[in-house]
Amino acid sequence: MTRRPLRFDHHLIYGGLKLVLFSGAILPLSVLRWLGRVLAKCAVPFVPQERRREKENLEIAFPDMKNDRRLTLRKQSELHLGSLLGEIAWLLHANVHQVKTLCDIIGEEHLFRALEAGGGAMMITGHAGNWELLNARLAIAGIPLTVPVREVYDPRIDNIATTLRTRFGGKIIHRGKDAGRQLFAGLRANRVNGLLIDQDITDLPGVFVPFFEREAWTPSGAASLALKAGCPMVPVFIHRRLNGRHLVEVHPPLPVPPEGSKEDQIRQLTAAATAAIEKHIRAHPEQWVWMHRRWRTRPQDEGEMG
Repeated sequence: MTRRPLRFDHHLIYGGLKLVLFSGAILPLSVLRWLGRVLAKCAVPFVPQERRREKENLEIAFPDMKNDRRLTLRKQSELHLGSLLGEIAWLLHANVHQVKTLCDIIGEEHLFRALEAGGGAMMITGHAGNWELLNARLAIAGIPLTVPVREVYDPRIDNIATTLRTRFGGKIIHRGKDAGRQLFAGLRANRVNGLLIDQDITDLPGVFVPFFEREAWTPSGAASLALKAGCPMVPVFIHRRLNGRHLVEVHPPLPVPPEGSKEDQIRQLTAAATAAIEKHIRAHPEQWVWMHRRWRTRPQDEGEMG
């Protein structure tokens, strides 16, 4: 990634972020969540485009839902992101015991079984719940996790993100031309590659698969690597429970598609993974990032969605 010179507003953002993250060392989690929700409420009027996108996406996903229910979901989702910010500030300073106390995990035997086979595993998830806490909890559970990430425009923020994602033993690699080779090497070294495949990323290989009954451009690298390496692809999700604690759920591996062309198998496996993500979002709709332009890229015969 070629970084551009930082602007004045970039320094303001970094200063504000440092202040929020520093508070994680001195304030209890409950206060940090509250502060995050306050910041989210204050930010809402300044992001009208994102709010409009939330509204449009919820109308696509839940066309039969009443408008007042969709409005409630929008508000809950915004507050969830505020709580997530407070939790990240806390996570930068938390210890192993605190993370284990906050977040339970079930089904981890599915990943350990794959590791016992010696060929690693592809883990798929989405931007639902607190995905940064998910990474930390899996690493603490003893899962040798590697996560590809986009390099941040500000190297100072990139350093913070790297610290957050690696402090409990996880490993990151930056997206780019060499990422696929590194991920495949990780499988050969019996690691678990964790990929978030619920966003429309046009500079990555992808396929159109159904998502809330609408075709969505979806990264296909996870399926491609799983099929190439002959390793299982395992859906893993996290959600915040009513008591404020979190639960990580590791699901059984997705079935291997029947014999067919490589392209067909990649599409089928990506569709199955996307269906698992959709099922999780439907169960916890207030904990997904509805402002993302999920259906931006359209099949050629449809044109492009704004």
